[in-house]
Amino acid sequence: MIYDTLVAVAVGMCAAMVMIIVMVVLLKNELLPLQGHAEPAALIQSSWAYKLVIQLWVGTWIAGFFLWFWKKGGQTLGMRAWRLRIFSTTETPMSWSRLILRLVFSLGGIGTLLVLFDYKHKQSLQDRIAGTEVLQLSKHANDHKSW
Repeated sequence: MIYDTLVAVAVGMCAAMVMIIVMVVLLKNELLPLQGHAEPAALIQSSWAYKLVIQLWVGTWIAGFFLWFWKKGGQTLGMRAWRLRIFSTTETPMSWSRLILRLVFSLGGIGTLLVLFDYKHKQSLQDRIAGTEVLQLSKHANDHKSW
């Protein structure tokens, strides 16, 4: 989780930087009104609407990071380092809706704490709800060439 958190923070920082630069350019070129502020930074810091847009943009990119990696290979970068992979517990393939459900019910990592109390199945909240499970792979199975 720590590895993925570091990557997600980096993704969020890059996404925020891009959005803030776009907003500053639009405000400096008067394509968006400065609303009485001298500088774009002052408007962005004082406006809840601009802050909300930035937060939604960053959240979308971070969620997209997890969803894309889970969909394309069943592993994020941190999961790959620890040889963990998401598998379906049902016969149906991993769909975007199942992965979104898994992301929502992970509750920012808190859903994973259920593993500590579920002695029998060792499943997290998000895995129970989405019908998935996380398994540890062998070194050979974790090699991307065998995907």
